[in-house]
Amino acid sequence: MPLLAFLALAALFPFLPLGSRAEFLLQIAFFTLVAGIMALSWDILARSGQVSLAHAAFYGLGAYGYALLLKAGLPWALAMPVAALLAGGVSLILGAVTMRLSGMYFAIATLAFTEVVRTIIQNLPENVAGGATGLLVPALLGGNSRAQYALAWGLLAFTVLVSLAVRLTRLHFAFAAIRQGEETARVLGVSIVRFKLLAFFISSSLAALAGVLYAGKTFFINPLETFSLANSIAPLTTSIFGGLYTTLGPVLGAGVLRVAEELLHNSVKNGYLVVYGLVLMLSILWLPRGLMGLRRGRKHGGDL
Repeated sequence: MPLLAFLALAALFPFLPLGSRAEFLLQIAFFTLVAGIMALSWDILARSGQVSLAHAAFYGLGAYGYALLLKAGLPWALAMPVAALLAGGVSLILGAVTMRLSGMYFAIATLAFTEVVRTIIQNLPENVAGGATGLLVPALLGGNSRAQYALAWGLLAFTVLVSLAVRLTRLHFAFAAIRQGEETARVLGVSIVRFKLLAFFISSSLAALAGVLYAGKTFFINPLETFSLANSIAPLTTSIFGGLYTTLGPVLGAGVLRVAEELLHNSVKNGYLVVYGLVLMLSILWLPRGLMGLRRGRKHGGDL
């Protein structure tokens, strides 16, 4: 019920009397939805016990893939899912290579992968991907802010449905078994390789969709910002703050942190770094179950 209420409020937001700052507020709300997609997609991967720092890579691959597909002549409605699937395909390669790694070693490998992808994109010929300078991207939906917001809301709702589908099917039990220990999962007959790769594919494809939204909204992408470490740290922090292994938690966390980031933006340089740093420390010390842990009588790891 709280999840439905959150989505309903988000759907109604553009129709509120926002006054003269309507465009600015819609932009903040748009990127809040994007942050929700990123956090929830990262959480889906974390449910299988994989703590990845490659989300920026797939976010960027989605953005660049979308831009290059548009240059090739594909309509935006086709370029969006194709870019997401291509990023998902790349994740299968990364997943296969890092399959035997876990914990800190897996995280470092995924971080290195992000840097490799950024370097490759940056060194492509300028007439292909813009090089280090960047690449212009046609405005999504003609630059109509309300239409862009509606699309972002729809993709967040889709991500929520995917998260709930994972929760309500045998994927939930397979992911949980792997997270608890691969030896235990093997005893239970869980195909570790198959389910870890599936988690990676789902998570990365959704992150790529968030990247598409970013590219279409900002009209311009460059390797330094698109593949920024912040785009890997933010979904991790947001998911932990909201509540790991839940559906509402990461989405709720995105809303709270995005507002906090905006409040600090004008008073503190790189305010988002302050927000995410403090949130991560406070969550570990006092909110180990995140915001969702504040709900009394709720079992850890449940979904809403």
